[in-house]
Amino acid sequence: MANRPIKVEFDGAHGAKLAARMDMPAGKVRAYALFAHCFTCSKDIAAARHIAGALSAEGIAVLRFDFTGLGGSGGDFSSTDFSSNIEDLNRAVDYLRENFEAPQLLIGHSLGGAAVLAAAGDVPEVRAVATIGAPSDADHVVHNFGAKLDEIREKGVSEVDLAGRPFTIRREFVENLEAQMVRDRVGALGKALLVMHAPLDATVGIENATNIFVAAKHPKSFVSLDKADHLLSREEDAAYAARVIAAWASGYIDAENQATETEQVDGVEVRETGLGKFQSTVATGSHRMLADEPVSYGGFDSGPTPYDYLSAALGACTTMTLRLYADRKNLPISNITTKVLHNKVHAPDCEDCSHEAQEKGGRIDRFERQISYDGDVDAETRARILEIADKCPVHKTLEAGSAVVTREKPST
Repeated sequence: MANRPIKVEFDGAHGAKLAARMDMPAGKVRAYALFAHCFTCSKDIAAARHIAGALSAEGIAVLRFDFTGLGGSGGDFSSTDFSSNIEDLNRAVDYLRENFEAPQLLIGHSLGGAAVLAAAGDVPEVRAVATIGAPSDADHVVHNFGAKLDEIREKGVSEVDLAGRPFTIRREFVENLEAQMVRDRVGALGKALLVMHAPLDATVGIENATNIFVAAKHPKSFVSLDKADHLLSREEDAAYAARVIAAWASGYIDAENQATETEQVDGVEVRETGLGKFQSTVATGSHRMLADEPVSYGGFDSGPTPYDYLSAALGACTTMTLRLYADRKNLPISNITTKVLHNKVHAPDCEDCSHEAQEKGGRIDRFERQISYDGDVDAETRARILEIADKCPVHKTLEAGSAVVTREKPST
């Protein structure tokens, strides 16, 4: 289930508030991951969104944030350097450690990849690191400054156009980049490593992936991103990278957390998550989901609404009832689908509602089922199928009404 990211913030290396988002799984969190974006990018690029979504679907919560002076974060970008980026990463690790759990997985795109390679060795909880289009040495970024590089060295500062946007680059930034020895950090990493790179990457050449891979010790893996560009700007390329990282990471996160059986819950238990105004976890048996409200109602839209779940119950019951009927009668139909639409209408205006419903007056809930299936059956059978749909137990419950008893749960 795709979840809407939750906004958070924490203090960065220079004291500015860094904007971040948490993508939380619908059920139990197996592990936490941290994503670092590319140079001059933001946490909201396609690669970050897809990777966070794919990992959260696998039970891995992802924190993605904007470095100082970029995206939604405060601070002055011109006062930053590669070392401060690493410190921003460490602050993000601290935020996770103090508020949730330290990350077991670090993911970095481009210069963010170099940053996670440099930082990972100092985070004992990290078990695996994945990079996308990362430079093997941070000074590979310097060539993007082009003819402005000499001016930066001579005058100490210059404005550089990067990805169509102006950035103020200082001499200290360049010198700090050139002083970094990322490959030395890779050799001493001591973590599982996945290197992903596009052979046609015109921003950070494929030789960087070779340098990182050769410097790393096993376990290490390399995945070619084929015809992708540096930013994974095509949705299919970003989605592919996300699927690969999600599958690869599952082999390295805490095995104990993976093996733990989900606690069985009797009935259905709905509990606030503490994130946002309405977001709640829905637990029944070993299953975990989210419930929420749309953004227009003050929610995150991170899960179905209560009425969505009610409609789902009606739709699921209808489809199952029709399947039982089709099998019993040996009907040649497949792919039975029930779509449920819900709205509130004025009872007297509801021409297809029951007489009892119309007499209630005021507004009533109207559920419309649209049933479809594959297979050739005659008109009489098609009419009978619609009649059988009305025998769905949830349908009968909704039409008959129910007794709802409310009690305070005894303390344990």
